[in-house]
Amino acid sequence: MPNPIDINPEESPLARFAYEVRTQRLAIGWTQLQLARKLTVSVSAIGMLETLRRRPDRRFADACDRLFKLDGVFHELWKQTRWEMAPEHFRDFMELEAQASALRIWDPLLIPGLFQIEPYARRIFEDEPGITAELVDQRVAHRIQRQALLGRERAPLVWSLIDEGVLHRPMGDKGLMHEQMVRLREAVKNPRVTIQIVPYSAWSAVGLQASFTIAELRGSPHSVYVESAPRGITIGDRETITALVGRFDALRSAAFPQALSLGIVEEVMTQWT
Repeated sequence: MPNPIDINPEESPLARFAYEVRTQRLAIGWTQLQLARKLTVSVSAIGMLETLRRRPDRRFADACDRLFKLDGVFHELWKQTRWEMAPEHFRDFMELEAQASALRIWDPLLIPGLFQIEPYARRIFEDEPGITAELVDQRVAHRIQRQALLGRERAPLVWSLIDEGVLHRPMGDKGLMHEQMVRLREAVKNPRVTIQIVPYSAWSAVGLQASFTIAELRGSPHSVYVESAPRGITIGDRETITALVGRFDALRSAAFPQALSLGIVEEVMTQWT
């Protein structure tokens, strides 16, 4: 039987699910074997779930709700492990992002999602034609939840390149934009995060067509998520990934170092006061 591990429920939706299963089990005083018998699953399935090595399925979640007499609590937690609050076209990449050892992000239009404050993210989703208030709330909650990966013990290394024009594009009133600049400045206090601004003076047209994120697994670029209208796409083709890595490197060579980039952020921050 796997040895117990400490579970931080804020680390990911999977960690939250495992944490709640363990909490409910221990509250009753059951062993993993006893819980497995109650749910008619193997004890190894319980052990792997509680050590974050296995994802629950819908049947397991619904069985937990019945066993612990909870009204859909585990069903909702299961939906979050499947990233069901995210747009459907983004879910495949979300799985990769959660496992990534490094992320390289380029955005010529918006503050990257990992650094967005709640009102900024809400403004983006509210503009989508035909979207409901409920779906906006779900999308915003999901975006904020994604940001928890930056606080994980094994958080990915993040290199984020942002076009200077993004800092000047209003997505709300001055108070909102000032708060967003503060969030960007605070993000680099995380030693695993590097933010660089590609300035107007670079005259760089590389990457202006679309934003993209490269997910690196085990030291090698694995997949790319490219934003496009009406929906983004996840790409695993090696030739395309290699081409986008080249574009990212070209953009990074045109970007200011982080110290100078933060100077630009702070200057713009005063303009939004």
